[in-house]
Amino acid sequence: MSEKKTAAVSIDGLTKVFRGALARESVVAVKELSLEVAPGEVYGLIGPNGSGKSTTMKVLLGLIRPSAGRTAIFGVDSTRVESRRQVGFLPENPYFYRHLTGRETLQFYGRLCGVGRGALRARIDELLELVELGHAARRPLRGYSKGMLQRIGLAQALVQEPRLVVLDEPTAGVDPAGSRKIRDLILELKQRGIAVVLSSHLLEQVQEVCDRVGIIFNGSMVQEGRLEDLISIENQTEIILKNASADLLERIRDLAEGADAEFVKMGQPRTTLESLFLRETEGREE
Repeated sequence: MSEKKTAAVSIDGLTKVFRGALARESVVAVKELSLEVAPGEVYGLIGPNGSGKSTTMKVLLGLIRPSAGRTAIFGVDSTRVESRRQVGFLPENPYFYRHLTGRETLQFYGRLCGVGRGALRARIDELLELVELGHAARRPLRGYSKGMLQRIGLAQALVQEPRLVVLDEPTAGVDPAGSRKIRDLILELKQRGIAVVLSSHLLEQVQEVCDRVGIIFNGSMVQEGRLEDLISIENQTEIILKNASADLLERIRDLAEGADAEFVKMGQPRTTLESLFLRETEGREE
């Protein structure tokens, strides 16, 4: 019997309370949140503005400390520096030195991460090819489009070959073509066995790339699970027939087995992630 792999991300009972200044009321940003992300899995964390997504990511990355509960990356507590050695992070609004070229930017971050010069040179070439920016490698970042900046940001998040990548709104402000390229890059990371935690308001994109999804509202998890299960409409079933006659369509299920029709697909029809999201969050305001 094979051993269970250590989770890429483990969040257990996370609570984060921000104390108000001057005796103002405290704010509970995250309340008893628990989730796990498996190695090589793409996990979508979605919720309205102010729902606690960014706070959860900051605690996971060790940028702020939890009020209660525990977060870990590959079994290492997030409060320990060692946990960050296996993580790449792309914030929603990354800051870059615009006078540096794409290649110089990756060299800068690679050296910060302790990658050796020889290995870094080959790694930069690989990353520029992966994010399709080889043609702009010697161009200063001030000449990059928003989509190109997000892709060089994703490249810097991968420079130390992490096992987990955390992406906060990676396609914010990016045009459809650039958004599609970033989506393809996320799928490429999945193929390489890299776990991804993705926070995005573009629910169609989340639906395209994520294996599992968690919906946060007012700091609490209101729905979580495999995407295919979540968007299934429980009380409906669809049957897709091939070469079915009009008479067969009238009699459908009872007569189909004895007909010359081919069952192409049978199962539950799907709603959209957007519809699920709205259903789980609308009407929950106090």
